[in-house]
Amino acid sequence: MTPTVSFRQLQVFAAVARLGTVSAAAAELSLSQSATSQALSDLERHLGIALFERLGRRLHLNDLGRRLLPRAEVLLDGVSGFVAEATEPEGRLQGVLSVSASATVGTYLLPALAGRFSETHPAADLRLKLRNTFEVITDVLRLEADLGLIEGECREPSLASEPWCEDRMVVVAAPGHAPARRGRLDEAALAEADWILRETGSGTRSVFEQAMRARGAPPRVRMELGQHEAIKQAVRAGLGLGCLSRLSVAGELERGELIALDTPLRLRRTFSLVWHPQRYRSPLWQAFKVFLVETRRSGPLDTEPAGEP
Repeated sequence: MTPTVSFRQLQVFAAVARLGTVSAAAAELSLSQSATSQALSDLERHLGIALFERLGRRLHLNDLGRRLLPRAEVLLDGVSGFVAEATEPEGRLQGVLSVSASATVGTYLLPALAGRFSETHPAADLRLKLRNTFEVITDVLRLEADLGLIEGECREPSLASEPWCEDRMVVVAAPGHAPARRGRLDEAALAEADWILRETGSGTRSVFEQAMRARGAPPRVRMELGQHEAIKQAVRAGLGLGCLSRLSVAGELERGELIALDTPLRLRRTFSLVWHPQRYRSPLWQAFKVFLVETRRSGPLDTEPAGEP
């Protein structure tokens, strides 16, 4: 006999998977905590399986739960779409879209783009999360983000991705720092310099280290910092050299607070869009992706569409 699964049970399953606790899911769904817990227990009992690993008060999807969540979301979106067709004007985009972005994209590109999209589609709820590249890929793998934007290419075989646009990175120094007075770093100076870099796992750090390895000069890392602003402050204080996206230092270069150095390094990279191929791609998801691609093609900011010179 086929188990009976209710719409409410699927709602609770998806909410607990996204939020991690029964209490948070209950608050979002306007249910009592006992009703929410009961719905989840009934679902697992009807199916004859466990969907979560229970660690204290937090619940984490197990492997089977991660496989079933996209199917539950498709069913929930189908019901939501049915109701929306009956109650909303035709063609109006609505719903929630979770976007996880690595630091450079999430800080210097995505907020303005998301604002422009929201002006056109005010019923769309874009929820932006700032991560490093490794964490973005993890969010997408765990179905905690509908779409990811990362620095570099996605090498996770179970995810789908495509190039979005290209970014230029630059080595910077304080105006009074000796390398700034020379204006250029040769290979010997690259190896001898003290570097202030992003943490391991960030796209910026990965591209820089690959460029250094290609020249046979592994960097001498003096400091690791998790934020662009902290790196810029440390470089301005003369503690070492930094390597950051030109997007993130444009103001400092224009004001003369930092100096860009010529180097033999190849410091270009691709920003990529990443998503889970098994997750339902709603009309809102598709519209936002098309918006990102078309906006980058028109080149309104300081990057280039991927694949162009």
